[in-house]
Amino acid sequence: MYLYNSATHKKEEFIPNDPKLVKMYTCGPTVYHFAHIGNLRSYIMEDVLEKYLRYAGYPVKRVMNITDVGHLTSDADEGEDKMLKGARREHKTVMEIAKFYTDAFFDDCRKLNIKRPDVVQPATGCIDEYIKIITKLLDTGYAYIEGGNVYFDTSKLEKYYIFNEHKEEDLAVGVREGVEEDTNKRNKNDFVLWFTKSKFEDQALKWDSPWGVGYPGWHIECSGISLKYLGEDLDIHCGGIDNAFPHHTNEIAQSESYIGHHWCNYWMHVMHLNTASGKMSKSKGEFLTVSLLEQKGYDPLCYRLFCLQSHYRRNLVFSWENLDNAAGTYQKLLTKIAALKPGDGEIDEAAVTALREKFNAALGNDLNTSLAITALYDVLKYKTNDATKLFVLDDFDKVLSLDLCSKAAEIRKRNAAEKPAAGAYSIFCEDGSDDPAVTAQIQARYDAKKAKNFAEADRIRRVTEAKAEAEAMEKAGEGIANQRKAIAIGIKDSLETIQETGVGNAEANQLFMFTQWTEMMNEFAKSGRASTVVLPTDFTQSAGMFEQLLAASQAVDAAPVPQAPPVPPVNSRLDV
Repeated sequence: MYLYNSATHKKEEFIPNDPKLVKMYTCGPTVYHFAHIGNLRSYIMEDVLEKYLRYAGYPVKRVMNITDVGHLTSDADEGEDKMLKGARREHKTVMEIAKFYTDAFFDDCRKLNIKRPDVVQPATGCIDEYIKIITKLLDTGYAYIEGGNVYFDTSKLEKYYIFNEHKEEDLAVGVREGVEEDTNKRNKNDFVLWFTKSKFEDQALKWDSPWGVGYPGWHIECSGISLKYLGEDLDIHCGGIDNAFPHHTNEIAQSESYIGHHWCNYWMHVMHLNTASGKMSKSKGEFLTVSLLEQKGYDPLCYRLFCLQSHYRRNLVFSWENLDNAAGTYQKLLTKIAALKPGDGEIDEAAVTALREKFNAALGNDLNTSLAITALYDVLKYKTNDATKLFVLDDFDKVLSLDLCSKAAEIRKRNAAEKPAAGAYSIFCEDGSDDPAVTAQIQARYDAKKAKNFAEADRIRRVTEAKAEAEAMEKAGEGIANQRKAIAIGIKDSLETIQETGVGNAEANQLFMFTQWTEMMNEFAKSGRASTVVLPTDFTQSAGMFEQLLAASQAVDAAPVPQAPPVPPVNSRLDV
């Protein structure tokens, strides 16, 4: 099994410290509000990773924190405590807010078939662990006290930046509205381990410490919880890409300074979910929840499939049309599975082995869930009996968790109950729904042929085909427009991601951008929708590179969209 390691910027073979137990830590939610579907994309992909490790034969112990104190609105050491902000918004206590939104988070996870981690630890439950770590960091010179607060001294490290490289000017404070410089810090990238004094005096949760009454910084909680439950040798640490800096960077700094050796072997980061306006964010007040998807009639597992159709290291663009497409794909897949006959023969072990090889090849290659979904269709097309296909599909679903066989069984049962009388037609769409209009067309053509009125039957066929072609062309035009929009959004968001997190070195980022977007735009060229994009191969001038990419995306967006041909007029008694 190979995983992309954000710390080394390359794909590496996964070798656990102890093959008898994989130790996995995932950053949990800050429970001051509902999780939005962008947050949940990370948890879905982490869930797939855990389940695939178990599928591959590894025992796994997964630990997750619940942040219920100390997470400030800037994700660093400035701004207001998010929990206090939520309590004020709803006129409740901090702990009431924490309990409500923790329950809401796990309810969303249940709907998305995300397994609850083996250990879930609220940050407020490990104060003693944080004090122990901070005390040693002070004793060994890695921390200092200034202005009543305890800070980690990043100047003591040989290498602070792990996932990226930042320039000094990138660390300037005050660029975000409402953020003030902390003059107690000796270095701009030092961070708070323990607050006894801060810019707001009404912090709801405080504890006694050797340095005075106060509360822990955000970064210390994950180190304390991970070391408590998983020990000093961690296999995998997961989180969203926006956790890479400063949160995960600071975790590594304090954890390795405390234990005195390397801490975690593999770092997995899930990229952003974007909307038309950019990255989904609670701070912007514009985010979508699982409950909202349900209110609009979507099965939450359609969103899980939507996430699985893309690689976790690619930004994913959300739109209602894209979700509709995923929902249609999901229903079509269930309908195909429902057509299989349970008990149709013995399990073909040779077929099982061959199909599992494809599935393992997909997920074993940096968790390529898109190819794993393709493996489901390989099962349906494979030359073997239905009993074997159902067995393999159920086996794969231990990882994908789409409830494929159980939901298909429901469709199978419903279809059996609605079986039409002899001589009548009942037409179902690929998504399993009934379509009265199509049923009427088929029935009319059947009746015309039965009455030997072949001219009428042929006319119905021609009209039906013309309408289908017009609808297909219209849908194709909409799809092209949306793909073009996705290119522009993707370039914009990739720029923002690189500027905000600096993930990877500059050359690697530019190469990634060049490869990803030129592939997409040249696909348009192959279909005659735009001119072939030709970009420079000198990746050292990032600004010019991005200007070229933006200009190319605009050129694609300006290309004409194919128009649907008119439906030929018909002269008939029967207009269907």
